[in-house]
Amino acid sequence: MTTNPPSRGRRRAPSRIQRAAGKAAALQKPRVILAGLLLLALTSVMLLDGYLRAEVGGDQRVRTGAGTSKVPDDILEGGPILTFRGGRATTVSVPDKTIALTFDDGPTPTWTPEVLEILEKYDVPATFFLVGSMISRYPDIVKDMVAQGNEVGIHTFTHVDLSYQSDARVDREMEQTQLALAGAAGITTTLFRAPYSSRTDAIDNYSWPVYQRLGEDGYTSVFVDTDSDDWKRPGVSDIIKWATPEDGEGASVLFHDAGGERSQTIAALPTYIEKMKAAGYTFTTISGVTQEENAAARETSGQQDDGTVPGGVGADGGAGSRLQAAHREATGLTLYEGKALVAAVAVAEWTVPTLSVGLAVVGVAVMGRFGMMLILARRHHRKRNKRRFSWGPDVTRPVSVIVPAYNEKECIANTLESLARSTHPIEIIIVDDGSTDGTSEISREAAEALGMTNVRVIRQENAGKPAALNNGVRNARCDIVVMMDGDTVFEPDTVRQLVQPFAEPKVGAVAGNAKVGNRDTIIGAWQHIEYVMGFNLDRRMYDLLRCMPTIPGAIGAFRRDAVLEVGGMSEDTLAEDTDITIAMHRAGWNVVYQEHARAWTEAPGSLKQLWSQRYRWSYGTMQALWKHRKSLTDKGPSGRFGRVGMPLVVLFQIVTPVFAPLIDVFTAYSMIFIDLKAALLAWFAVLCVQLVCAAYAFRLDREKYRYLLMMPLQQLAYRQMMYLVLIHSCITALTGGRLRWQKLKRTGEVGTPAGAS
Repeated sequence: MTTNPPSRGRRRAPSRIQRAAGKAAALQKPRVILAGLLLLALTSVMLLDGYLRAEVGGDQRVRTGAGTSKVPDDILEGGPILTFRGGRATTVSVPDKTIALTFDDGPTPTWTPEVLEILEKYDVPATFFLVGSMISRYPDIVKDMVAQGNEVGIHTFTHVDLSYQSDARVDREMEQTQLALAGAAGITTTLFRAPYSSRTDAIDNYSWPVYQRLGEDGYTSVFVDTDSDDWKRPGVSDIIKWATPEDGEGASVLFHDAGGERSQTIAALPTYIEKMKAAGYTFTTISGVTQEENAAARETSGQQDDGTVPGGVGADGGAGSRLQAAHREATGLTLYEGKALVAAVAVAEWTVPTLSVGLAVVGVAVMGRFGMMLILARRHHRKRNKRRFSWGPDVTRPVSVIVPAYNEKECIANTLESLARSTHPIEIIIVDDGSTDGTSEISREAAEALGMTNVRVIRQENAGKPAALNNGVRNARCDIVVMMDGDTVFEPDTVRQLVQPFAEPKVGAVAGNAKVGNRDTIIGAWQHIEYVMGFNLDRRMYDLLRCMPTIPGAIGAFRRDAVLEVGGMSEDTLAEDTDITIAMHRAGWNVVYQEHARAWTEAPGSLKQLWSQRYRWSYGTMQALWKHRKSLTDKGPSGRFGRVGMPLVVLFQIVTPVFAPLIDVFTAYSMIFIDLKAALLAWFAVLCVQLVCAAYAFRLDREKYRYLLMMPLQQLAYRQMMYLVLIHSCITALTGGRLRWQKLKRTGEVGTPAGAS
């Protein structure tokens, strides 16, 4: 055993690497916050979209059969326009031979433009009672509607029966619709029609207080005299007949430009207008009716008509030429809040369908991955475990085992003890990367206690794991080098199994079977499931496809010449194991998986340490893929990995996990707002598919199935953390942040291979 003496002298100032690491650590918290904000934004967009579609906060109740004892008789028997001027409820009737044409439930991009085209053709104005959520979704239609000279009123934001709602909900329905109008057309309105309302004689004891309250706020409530019942789709002739007033009476007439299939309405409308005009009828808006009533009242009282309308808007000229009497120009905060609402809805309208497509793609990708894993893993297992299978002549020559170590006092003795029992001849090179906890001394003492004469301890200034590995490769005396972590223990037969594939000359590197040793905690059990299913099952698939992306740092073997050929372990990325594996592929070497070479590693024991480790892995993988992006256009082995392996890694390790939260978000959304039973069934169906894959992976690795009991909880908690880690990594990549090799706190509890025979 030899030892390189440590350097001595004054305490060094922090190196450039250490300063960079400190800076990166300082930037981590904002990026974590940003990752959380992205998920919050996604949830908010979905809730907004659900609110617009009445999935969130929707109320389909419609009151029927209520009494009318509290409603004044003159209101029940009055005209269709209800006002509260001077605090007194009065009704206004439509004059004879006059039609106030009204439309409910719009706008909609399918039918409203056709209605507007017909009205413009016949020079007929109408009053549209609009649903706020529809206004915010289709603002351009509302803008055209107002510009054409039509009048608009409020039909609530989510089309709910207000008689069931609290005062706060009523206010919210009205205010949000006004904001939508402000954002869409730059106006507000004083007209209101309640959903599910009809004639004034349908006002009951529950709805009357609502009308009174809105009247006090300055709203005019509008009912109907004649209902076309076009929503029933009875046929064009019946729509025209039911919409025609009797005996030349005036009427507020109801049609619909949304709420269902309206082709019969579109077909009936031109004929109806022509029929009414032929019968001597004129068409006006609701404001037109009230203006005539006001003029008549002034004439009766002897007042002079000054040509103005309520609110100070002129009847002609200036702003009055484009605003109906019921309209008010939106200004100030109302206008800006309205535009913000319309913009937010536009984002939701674009985002949610896109996310839905993304969800479908993710679902297909996830199921496709499971299918590929099961099929290819089975083929791999059957191929490698045939009695006649052989890599070639047994590899019996000694190999070098390189152990990079930084402050591994808790684990290094166990690592050496496991290597002392190796059935294959080895030399052991421990590269102490500037440890401050006596790792070198502990290694030397452990080797002496075990009687190991094949151990060398090399000390170097702290330079990171890649530098430590490269130092070990340069000092290796054998043509095959095995690399392992300082917190890992090998089974006696691990090295022998790991190096057998090198009997095939084209094999440049071998990935071993890394297992979690500290699996008796919840976090350890979750990682155990992930290692067996997510890593080892994947490696079987990649092995058959000849595009293994990563040789685990805990257990991997390389031809020494191949490592030197590709430039050694690179410090360009945080995932030096992925980096060199891809480099091996590009250099034309085969990289294979040896399932029988098992190593037991100590997984992170806390969520904080787990986050740190997976963050480094995820970010490092992205760096490695970006570094080797030219393989996409290369020829030969490099091009093969670029066009086969790289897309699979990007799809399965980056894209799918990034978008996988959609499954959980949409599932939670569906459970809360749509159909709890159906959503639960879908979630359990996906869980069952995952359990099948995991169970098969456990069977191949001969693991105990009892750990799979933790899988449902893993899906609810552990997986969400991995999503946040990956999003965090993506943000770091996009913002150009950098990290360095990070040391995790170890306990040394993996002393002997758990579950090993």
